[in-house]
Amino acid sequence: MKKYILPILVIALSFCLAVGCGNNTANDSPVTEPEQLAEATTRTITDMVGRKVEIPATVEKFVPLANTPRMITYLGLADKAVGIGGMASDNITPVTAYAYANKDLWANLPIVGTDAAGSTDYYPEEIIKVNPDVILCSYAPELADEIQTKTGIPVVSVALGTLFGEDYEQALRILADVCGVPEKAEEVIAFINDCLQDLQSRTADVPDEDKPTVLGAAATFKGAHGIEGVYANYKLLEILNANDVTRGSSDLVGGVVVDKEQIISWNPEYIFFDFTGLNLVKEDIKKNPGFYAQLTAFQNGKLYQYPNSTSYYSNVEIPIVNSYYIGSIIFPEQFKDIVFKDKANEIFKFFLGCDDYLSELEAFGASYSAVNFGDN
Repeated sequence: MKKYILPILVIALSFCLAVGCGNNTANDSPVTEPEQLAEATTRTITDMVGRKVEIPATVEKFVPLANTPRMITYLGLADKAVGIGGMASDNITPVTAYAYANKDLWANLPIVGTDAAGSTDYYPEEIIKVNPDVILCSYAPELADEIQTKTGIPVVSVALGTLFGEDYEQALRILADVCGVPEKAEEVIAFINDCLQDLQSRTADVPDEDKPTVLGAAATFKGAHGIEGVYANYKLLEILNANDVTRGSSDLVGGVVVDKEQIISWNPEYIFFDFTGLNLVKEDIKKNPGFYAQLTAFQNGKLYQYPNSTSYYSNVEIPIVNSYYIGSIIFPEQFKDIVFKDKANEIFKFFLGCDDYLSELEAFGASYSAVNFGDN
């Protein structure tokens, strides 16, 4: 019988280690404490203003403020908004393309903030009521921290975004990462860059002497302007390798107000007007017809309108379409294969998800068309 004692002891010892001594083994293994469970459902990111923000691992709903409602529209995330920073629905026009495209989807969402007329405001109580997973914005770190403190909800801030700039790409990537659709950001960025490359390559070989002089006027920045509001070093003309009369006259890029005598000095062959400022130009023609009579573009009728790029921050889809329109007018040979209506609606469809958005702009009066001031 003794020969069986050792095996029995071995079995008993093994059972003790496996069962009776299991507590010691468990103590040496990773333990999922409540804190670790919480960590497993969150992650930390660094936003574009340098803030480290702990956010849910999966974001299902958010509140977008400042320029982020537009960006999340481009990313196909408009249906995840539970409150909107923006303007009242009755003030939305097709020129504010992202908001107009979502007017039905967002019709019953509360307005939880505004940046109208350059005045930034947000409503903590309203934000708390809709209980978003995160708040998205384009604010300075101090304001982002303030909103986060007052609501107790993570706030992620990105750049407003420079038109066609790297900071816009970074903003799209961060928002897409937060919301779990990183591949969509790459799709949007690729689409933009493909359009820009197409526009640039079409006119790259046009000799300088064959390029007419062009001015972007009635510029929209901090409101509408007449002809004296111009786009200096205009990005849309730069993409087209066009002969921008403002080039070199200022280090500024974007909307500036110039003396009217400067416009006479430039005397562009073509002038493109923002739709929003067109009425100001018409009123000024009535008061100062002699000034306009001196301009070659007015004498030859080479005057055109398009929807303004800026409406509650800068659009992206409208400037791209505007570039194709300008190109088709001043470089007809290089754009002869482009059916403008089809190209415009292709671009609008990609960004906004709308069919025939061009018709919406036309019905509103913000068409792509020649301008005749003869009735003034």
